[in-house]
Amino acid sequence: MKNNRASEKSHELVSVLICALVVAAVIISGCSAKLSLASAEIMFHAPPERTAAPSKAKKATKPAEEPTSAAPKPELPADITETPKDILDIIKKYTELYADDKRDADIRATTYGKTGATHIFENVKVKNTTDTKPLDIEKVLAEPLELSIDRSKPAILIFHSHTSEGYELIERDWYAEGSTSRSNDENLNVVRVGTEIENYLTGKGYTVIHDKIIHDDDYTGSYPHSRKTLEEILAENPQIQIVLDIHRDSITLDDGTKMKPIAEIGGRKAAQLMIITGAEEGKVKDFPDWEYNLRFALRLQKRCEDMFPGLMRPVLFSQRKYNMDITHFSLLIEMGSEANTLEEACYSGRLLACALASLMDEYAKDG
Repeated sequence: MKNNRASEKSHELVSVLICALVVAAVIISGCSAKLSLASAEIMFHAPPERTAAPSKAKKATKPAEEPTSAAPKPELPADITETPKDILDIIKKYTELYADDKRDADIRATTYGKTGATHIFENVKVKNTTDTKPLDIEKVLAEPLELSIDRSKPAILIFHSHTSEGYELIERDWYAEGSTSRSNDENLNVVRVGTEIENYLTGKGYTVIHDKIIHDDDYTGSYPHSRKTLEEILAENPQIQIVLDIHRDSITLDDGTKMKPIAEIGGRKAAQLMIITGAEEGKVKDFPDWEYNLRFALRLQKRCEDMFPGLMRPVLFSQRKYNMDITHFSLLIEMGSEANTLEEACYSGRLLACALASLMDEYAKDG
């Protein structure tokens, strides 16, 4: 009996050994096959794809971001960005003269964007304060200007109904007790800004008449006075179509703070501009062709914003005439406010002239 049991155990042990040998052979065979396949892949193919790495690995190996589609801002030429010597001399002179000034109230810089605009199309913003004149900016921009310019003759008239409107002469965030924002010195007021516009346009081959007569000795009669001047000049130069009344705005809060509309253009501070165009409505009479002026206002607004984004406040379209009925291309333009510096306003004058010249080039001929 013992011998039989010993024999059975011997057979069981042999069976286990045989099974173990078979399993081992299968494993070895499988591994060999896998190794052979891996070798083949290394020799004849690209490495197999790896399982996606965890988020940290992705972040570490993230490719560089694609450049944005926005075009780089072009560098502006020196004839636009450089401050004229006489302006630098004024800054130096009045920095010394105003050294002992006492603070009266704050000057607050701000950039006017779409706030206040009632109508926006692309980069053209308008504040429409009329009661009966609906506005479709896209439609107006598509209408022809009917502008024709002969470079051999005076093409632009610049004048100032409020000739004595002036600016801060030095940069600071407050204005002084007893300071005045008016001056009859044409080197310190809006006439100086008009000269910047004139000089730039002249350099681009256009003939400009710049009237510097003081029209606001009697402030309430300034527009009738300037109209008389306009009629005299246009009688002698009937080909003039573009007539610009260059002003500066005044924005004062209830607490006395003066607002300074500002934009950064080409790395420099520029006074924001506001075009005013009118309509025949209510008390405004004898302005039947106001739509031509609106057309020109929106086209100039768009060209300025295309070339110098942020330069323009929303166009003010309102129940006003301000002598704009004198030609189809007459506008009133506010060059910053009394809180802007003369330097900022003059810089904006050159920017405006650059955009205007670009627009005029499309309608100009030589003789």
